[in-house]
Formats: sequence, structure tokens, C-alpha cells
Amino acid sequence: ELSVVSKMLQTLKEIAPDIKHILMIHNPDNPVGALFMRSFESAARTLAMEPAVADIHSIVDIERAVATAAGQPNGGIFVPLDVTIATLAQETVAAVARHRLPAIYSEREFVTKGGLVYYGTDRIELYRGAASYVSRILRGEKPADLPIQQPTKYELVINLRTAKVQGLTIPSKLLFTADEVLE
Repeated sequence: ELSVVSKMLQTLKEIAPDIKHILMIHNPDNPVGALFMRSFESAARTLAMEPAVADIHSIVDIERAVATAAGQPNGGIFVPLDVTIATLAQETVAAVARHRLPAIYSEREFVTKGGLVYYGTDRIELYRGAASYVSRILRGEKPADLPIQQPTKYELVINLRTAKVQGLTIPSKLLFTADEVLE
């Protein structure tokens, strides 16, 4: 969704205001990536960042993409939801850390493994909504009669340790509004 991607890139830009080039890494075999790509490119340009996309299938591709992003002045990384990257979360975070690039992730797990920042849907809230629907269906309601639910609650998680290593100062406003700050 455009608004979520836009908010993610805006958050990263607040943390690292010098970002001029932003790279999205994703597996092109993942159809969700195409949805993110359109939103990513539009949001990046709106924030005066030059978007680029790198197709990845393995850690070798991730390493190469991150090194390329590091070769650009004032680079940053955007990691959308992607099964391939999720299975390589630790390796992805390590590659980004080696190059000291600011990065925002679509999965909370990346930040707990040392990534800089996560902004995305509150999964617990999504699971509660799903459980409510299961309960309603088990009580006899027809699934087709239930309204489509959209996420309404989002989380911001910041890894302060990573920010310090990268020489980044997290704005007070973000620290205050963060759902969790890892130190």
C-alpha cells in the first residue's frame, strides 16, 4: 500500500536526512514485490530520493546489491515483505551493517537482529482480527458476508544501538512515538 511505503521511507529519511539514493531489494518471483515496487518508486521520488530496485535470489545477490547501494553517495535500503529475504534475515542485516547503510524493514525480526528500523502492521492486532473472524464463522456467519478488514494499527521499532554505530541521531519525535526502542 502506497501510504505505508511512503510512511516507511519518510521515517527512514527523518532518521537519515542525507539519503539521496534508496535501493529496494526483493525477489522478482514474489508477486508482492511488484506491488511494493510501484509504491516505492512513487514515494521515493516524492521524498527527493532516487529509487533503484535490485532483484535478489540468494545471499550473494543481497551482498552485491548492498555493496552497490553503498557505492552511491548517501544511500539507503528499503526491504519490503519478501520470503527470500526473510529466510536470510540475519545475513541481510549483517550485509547492511558492514556497509553502515541506513535501512528500513517490513519485518520486525530484522530490527531485533540488528537492523535499524521497522515500520509495519501490528501483527498481534491482525491475528486478533483473524481470530474474531474464525469465531464468527464457527458460529455460523458466512465468510462472504463478513467485511474485508484492513490493518488499522502500525508499529515503529527503532534499534538505538544500530543508530549509534551508524552515527545517526534519532529525532526525539520518533523516539517518543516509537512502540519499542531497542538499546
